[in-house]
Amino acid sequence: MKKVKVAVNGYGVIGKRVAEAVDLQDDMELIGIGDVAADWRIQSAESKGYSIYANTEEGRKLMTSKNIKIAGDLDDLLDSADAVVDCAPKKFGAQNAEKYKLASVKYIVQGGEKHQTTGHSFSAESNYATALGKEATRVVSCNTTSIIRTLTALKRADLLQKARGTLLRRATDPWESHKNGIMNTLVPEPEIPSHQGPDAQSVDPELDVVTAAVKVPQTLSHLHYWTVQLKRETNKEEILEAFGTSTRTAFIRMDDELSANNTVKELMLDIGRPHGDMYEVAIWEDMLKVEGDELYYAYLVDNQAIVIPETIDAIRALTGIESNPEKSIDKTNRSLGITQRFI
Repeated sequence: MKKVKVAVNGYGVIGKRVAEAVDLQDDMELIGIGDVAADWRIQSAESKGYSIYANTEEGRKLMTSKNIKIAGDLDDLLDSADAVVDCAPKKFGAQNAEKYKLASVKYIVQGGEKHQTTGHSFSAESNYATALGKEATRVVSCNTTSIIRTLTALKRADLLQKARGTLLRRATDPWESHKNGIMNTLVPEPEIPSHQGPDAQSVDPELDVVTAAVKVPQTLSHLHYWTVQLKRETNKEEILEAFGTSTRTAFIRMDDELSANNTVKELMLDIGRPHGDMYEVAIWEDMLKVEGDELYYAYLVDNQAIVIPETIDAIRALTGIESNPEKSIDKTNRSLGITQRFI
């Protein structure tokens, strides 16, 4: 089997996870990491045997000063790649897109970039087929990914009429909590609807979804509360069955003492997930309630991990190495250990 050669540009929270996931795929080869830093993250990447490329002359000097072996510059990395996953900080992806176009390499940017950067936004269970053979796509943000997964499951069951959600958003990533974030306050997103609803519609324009968001002083995950108007009256069992059609949702229970995001994080560590990552949307099964044609539920989103399987599927879709969405999703799930309906 000819492997797709994948480059990762930016080795931060998402970049390191994408690199590790690519390394697990038997149809992909991680050919290198591009970055400008020379800190513990890049030193860790080198210790794993990844080839390191310096994106700038300043970056080269920094890496040289730390005795990091440099394989080349960003142009060299792109020359060898079939696809590049941009994991640079927000707004840099749009700038880097011009370099990827010049190099004639397929590219994926993250949800922090605007939809217009690629003209296509991706979520594997919703619109994999529309990305086949495209030059670029944007894997939507962690929150948007969760929205698409859950609402698409209800839509497949012909149950979804409209959805309204409130998002409690983590303040910053855990590794940066000493630099950024908020303390002893709550910060609402300045507009209602917040941006996540329109972002979900960039994947599926048919969704009738409105969101409101609040930034809260914690770093482990996001918490969503949803009220959904259904097309007809139903019961809890049918809703659980509908959510179960997504292989990337899973159920947790309050009565298992999984009553807060820190306990779920500890569970992920206990079951051996790398970095304690949770790729699934974790829906509280015993909190979910149906009253006639109204549905109420809540779930957790691991902001550092949920987009990783989507990114792997996006690589397959763009490069065309797998045209069948279900086959790609299943392959990615098995490689990452996404196998449980209850966690």
